[in-house]
Formats: sequence, C-alpha cells, structure tokens
Amino acid sequence: MAITAVKVILTCPGRNYTLVKIETDQGVYGVGDGTLNGNEATVASMLQHMGELIIGHDEDRVGDIWQLLYHWGYWRNGPIFKSALSAIDIALWDIKGKKAGMPVYQLLGGKAREGAMVYGHAHGKDHVEVEDSVRSFMERGYKAIRAQPGPYGGAGMLARSSPRRPDLPPTDTFEPTPYMLQVAPLFDHLRNTVGLEIELLHDVHEQLTPIQAARVAKDLEPYRLFYLEDALRPEYLEGFRLIRAQSTTALAIGEIITAREQYLMLFREQLIDYIRCAPIHIGGITEAYKMMTLAEPYQIKSAFHGAADIGPIGQAAAVSVDVVIPNFGVQEWTRFPDQTYEVIPGAYEMRDGYAYPNETPGIGLDIREDLAAKYPYNPAWMPLVRRADGTVHVY
Repeated sequence: MAITAVKVILTCPGRNYTLVKIETDQGVYGVGDGTLNGNEATVASMLQHMGELIIGHDEDRVGDIWQLLYHWGYWRNGPIFKSALSAIDIALWDIKGKKAGMPVYQLLGGKAREGAMVYGHAHGKDHVEVEDSVRSFMERGYKAIRAQPGPYGGAGMLARSSPRRPDLPPTDTFEPTPYMLQVAPLFDHLRNTVGLEIELLHDVHEQLTPIQAARVAKDLEPYRLFYLEDALRPEYLEGFRLIRAQSTTALAIGEIITAREQYLMLFREQLIDYIRCAPIHIGGITEAYKMMTLAEPYQIKSAFHGAADIGPIGQAAAVSVDVVIPNFGVQEWTRFPDQTYEVIPGAYEMRDGYAYPNETPGIGLDIREDLAAKYPYNPAWMPLVRRADGTVHVY
C-alpha cells in the first residue's frame, strides 16, 4: 500500500482551479482541491514540491501524513502552504472512502443531519434590486440569503480607474461613510418587504475600522441578521471585543484565517458566533473537523466559505464535514460554470435550500484530466482598492 504519484492539475473551465490527483499502487486514486483565488499557480508549485515527500507513503495514514507535511514546512500556516496541504488531505480521505466503500461523511461518524442549510448571494444597485434578488433566492427554496448593496463596499465604492496594463485589474476607490450610511436602510427595507423570518446575512468584507464596524453592527440590531460577516480584518481580532460590547448582532469571521491558533482568543471570549474558514484553505477535512471540535464548547458554529473561488471538490469537502458536526450553522453555496461540472463531475446537489452529499464512496467527485487540458490556466489577479486620497485599502 503506497502512494505512487501526486498529479497537479491547473485548469480554467470557467475560472481557475488548482486540483490534485493522488495515485496508489492498488489502482485507487483520490482527488483534492487547493484553489486559492489569484494564487492558483503558486499553490500548484507548492503541491509539486510537497507531493514529493509522500511518494511511497502508506495512503491510509492520513493523520500521519498531515503531521508530516505540516511540520516539514517549518514556515507553516500561510494560505499557500495550507491550501496545498488541504488538497492532499482531501485526496487521501477520498482514497480512504473508496477503499472502505463509504462516502467520507460516514468515516467521520455519519450524519448528524440530512442536509446542510446553504445561503446564496443577493445583490443590486439599489434597495429594490436587492429585494428582487432576495426574492429570487427565496423562490428557489433558500432559507438564508446574503444581501449586498452592489459590490463589496456598496455606495462606498466611488469610482473605478483603468488598469495600468490590459492584463492587470482596475483600481476601485472606496470611502466608508457612504457605505455605512447605506447598510441599515437597506435592511430596514428588506425586513419591511420580505419579512422577518427569512435569514439575512451581510458581508462587510473587512472594509471598516473597529469603531466603524461597531456602529454598523449596532445600527443593524433591529433587523435580526443571521450574522454580520468579516466586520474586521483578521490582523485586528482584538477589535471584536469592542463590537461585542456594543451590539448583539451575530458575528462571523475566518474566510482568510488559516490557522486554528488565530481563533483561540475569539473562542475563549466568545467574540464570534460563526467560523467562516474554508476546509481547502486550513488543512483539509482533517483540520476542519478538529477546528469545529475546538469551537463546540464555546457554542460557535460553522459557516464554511463556499464562494465561486472554491471548486466542486472543495465544496464537497465542506459539506462532508457540515453534515457530521454537531455545531453546524450554515454553508455558503454557489453554482459553478457549466464547464466546471464537465471537468469535475459528481458535484453535490442543492435542493430547497439544503446541500446533500452523494452516496458515492470517497468524496464522490472525479477529475477529467482530458477535459481539464482543454482549459488552460488563465493568470488572474485579485481586485485593487484605494481610498479617495490614494492610500491603499483592502479588498
């Protein structure tokens, strides 16, 4: 029993993905996803380097291989390193499930629920357009919906300048005051039109300072948000003490947090209500399960990241954990380009607002290498943002 190859597949069927296929001497292979938006080629290089270490290892020793790769790195916990580790971990769980003849969720202890409640992304240029978008999700059975006034930053995104070169992104100009003044009136409109029972979320996307975020959270209290996402940058987690002291609005963070150690203060002081990390960015299924076990005594729930920058395999890994853990909260959900489903067949289904794992042994998906080769990697960049005075700002 041994790993014979770690194949890295960099492809762009509608958008870029960094995929891995681990082969064994028994003819069983597993697939994984290490996509990191804007850094797909860098993760691919890390995977090629890291993969050499596990050739010849027993594929059944998933936990041992995780520890080996984690500690081999020495400089560990960064998003590039953790995304590569995640891809390998998911592929190893896929192999283990195939050999056992069981879907991965069964190996984690079996279902605690039949399906995982998901949320989608509603947006529009004004309150009525956002309302219409929310209603379209409700008509499709969604029980939870994230509402955004336009792009991240809403009315605070004042302008867009042309890129310096055609292959680079444009630069947006953001100011917080117009955005802050827009958020509460939007949710006042939504609660008065779509009602109080539908679960509504909102993503600040780290645009604000702690005092600004505390003001927004306080302003949103009457509208019973399911949660307010990424109110602060992860570099300033102490600021959640200020927000928590000022508001009962539920809080979520973690989309770009890659290490469990970063959460410890938030857990101990119960400064957040939901973890927004993605299994494919923190160390795979192995680490996601441990993370949620660590959060459980503090009554903190999962809300795994699942936007379009995570492919169907990463989505499946998240749902496999979602249906098992006792402290599940919600799962971000997206539909991928049609080409993606051709290259990566077997994606999990969403019905009436819930995602369901399939019953195929392993993770339940595959990678069509022949089709992946038809969609070459297309170098891409994350958005660029500056303040009105020219100061660099976060996306």
